[in-house]
Parts: sequence; C-alpha cells; structure tokens
Amino acid sequence: MNISLAFMRIFFMVLSIFFMTTFMLSSPAGSPTSNAIIGVIIGLLFGFILVGFDTLFRRFNLRAFNVAIIGIFIGYLMGQALVLTFDAVLDISSISMTLQPQTLEIIKIGLFLFGTYLGAIMTLRASDELYISIPFVKFAPMMQKKKDLLLDQSVLADARIIDVAATGIFDHQLVVPRFILKELYAQSETGDEVTKTKARRALDVLKKLEALPTLALRYNDTDFPEVKDLTGKMARLARLIDANLLSADISRVQMGSMDGVRVINLHTLANALKPLMQAGEFIKIKIQRLGKEAEQGVGYLEDGTMVVVNGGGRYIGETIECRVLSVKHTTAGRMIFCNALDLEGQEYEEPGEDE
Repeated sequence: MNISLAFMRIFFMVLSIFFMTTFMLSSPAGSPTSNAIIGVIIGLLFGFILVGFDTLFRRFNLRAFNVAIIGIFIGYLMGQALVLTFDAVLDISSISMTLQPQTLEIIKIGLFLFGTYLGAIMTLRASDELYISIPFVKFAPMMQKKKDLLLDQSVLADARIIDVAATGIFDHQLVVPRFILKELYAQSETGDEVTKTKARRALDVLKKLEALPTLALRYNDTDFPEVKDLTGKMARLARLIDANLLSADISRVQMGSMDGVRVINLHTLANALKPLMQAGEFIKIKIQRLGKEAEQGVGYLEDGTMVVVNGGGRYIGETIECRVLSVKHTTAGRMIFCNALDLEGQEYEEPGEDE
C-alpha cells in the first residue's frame, strides 16, 4: 500500500475515534468507561465507512472529482435561484393563501432538488466545454483533449515505436512509468539471456525516444507497491491519470479494454497502415519459399505482408510480376493472393491460406 495513503487512512481513523469518544464522554448519561467504549466502537465504524468510500471511489480521478464539485456548486446555485423565484411569485400573488405550509415546503424542496440535479448533470455532460468567465474576460480550459499514452514493457521492446513517435503524432503524449524502468534495469542484470536481450533493447529504444527533440517524453513516479503484477500497476496508473495504454503485446490485439482502460495495440496500428491492394493490380514480388499448395510460392512485401503466388513455386529466389486476385484479413494481418503472369488466362481456384 502507498505509504501516504496508509498514513491518511490511519490519521482519519484516529480522528474519528477521538471525536466520537470525546463526544460520548461529554454525555451526562452512563458511566465514563462505557461511554468511552461506545465512542471507540462508533469511531471505528465511522472510520471503516470512510475507508469504504475511499475504496468505492478509487477509480474516480482528480479531473472527474473537480468537475463533479463544480457541477454540484452550479446545481446548488440553480436550485437556490428556483426557490427564490418561487418565493417572489408567492409574494406578488395570493397563491400562498390557498396552499398549506407543508405543501409550500414540499414544493420548495422539490424545486431545490430539481435545480441542483439539473445543474450538476448539465455540468458533467458539458465538462469538455466548461470554462470560467468574467465580464470581458474568458479563460480557456487548460485540459488537453488528447489523452496521454502509457508505454508498457512490450512496446518499448519494439523498435517500430521510434519511427511512429518521430512522425510527431505522439507529441507531449507518451508517458513512461518509473516502475517499468526499474523492472527493465532489473531484467537487464538478471534472468535468462532472452530476457536480458529484450530488456536491453527496450532501454536502447527508450534512450532513442528521449533523444527525439519534439517528442517531450515524460516519466511518472507513481508506484503501487501493494500490486505485484505489472499489468495491474499499468491499469491503476492509467485510471489514475486518465490515460490510454499503448502496448505491443500480441495477446492484447483482440482486447478492447483492460479493467476500464483503453488499450491501443501497436500491431493493430501497423496492420491498419499497411498499403491496400486491389484485385487486378500488378505487383513485383520476390519468391522466397514454397507455399502449402502445389506450385505455390510465397513472398513478402517490405512491410511484412505475406503474398501467396499461384504458380510461383518454380521461381524460388527470383522476382516476378504477379496479378492480385484478392486480399484477405487474418488475425496475423493481411494476406495477398496472386497469379503469376504466365498463368493468366488459365482456370484458377483461389488458393488456401499458407501456414
């Protein structure tokens, strides 16, 4: 558990016990000993209620809290305005003579609750457009509309992130947690050779990202010592700072969210940016190996897209011209099926996927 968080919980637990015990000891009824015991019990119960609320709202980030407080304040003003308007209507009319005092109070309470709720809800819904205005002065919101992106260990080990970051689309958005950095340093010193190699490659990628002049890479010092799993730490930090998670873990390609955190996968991004091929186009491809079907050849585009060429099995090691038949999307990316030009005009059945 975070030390400061534990201190605050214990501090307020002691305060609640102190105040409740002091209140019970000031009561003339009962003996001081029994009143003190009752005060301690009530204080403990109230303290546990406070900690329970803390646990319930642990995903409530500071920005959402501020917006909620402003919404309640605006709603309070709107509720008071409705009640004052109703009182003014009563003063200039004879309606109050025909209504019972209890009925008037119920109407005022209803108007106040309606105004408070409406003001709070409208503020929450328009939080992105919220601004503070003074006559002739308008302060634009300081909030960035683009969410920050937390980099996990897998994306740091993928050198493609350097080229993506160099394009400028992630300026002032990339955040690296310090606990990820500590883990990489630990893995680079201990563990098997594969783990050491990945960790050192991730550290090299991180140094190159720091060297990009326009990226403004940032570090976050927040840690969660009570959470041992790195994935859990990343999820909690992303919720805390209201950020998305950028990952290159292939197991998360199909994952839309993780504990309420949006996951953006580098592999999915790379697949989305691969060039599209249309049926009937001509491409030149180097045949690198045999395919699954008879006389099939397999080659690869520069971005790694697999190209299956019917009739290309006889051209291993050669670059030939092909005609695109179709493009299929698989879990591993795109696959392009082609005919070698010397097979054009022959009756052809679309080949199966290469394994």
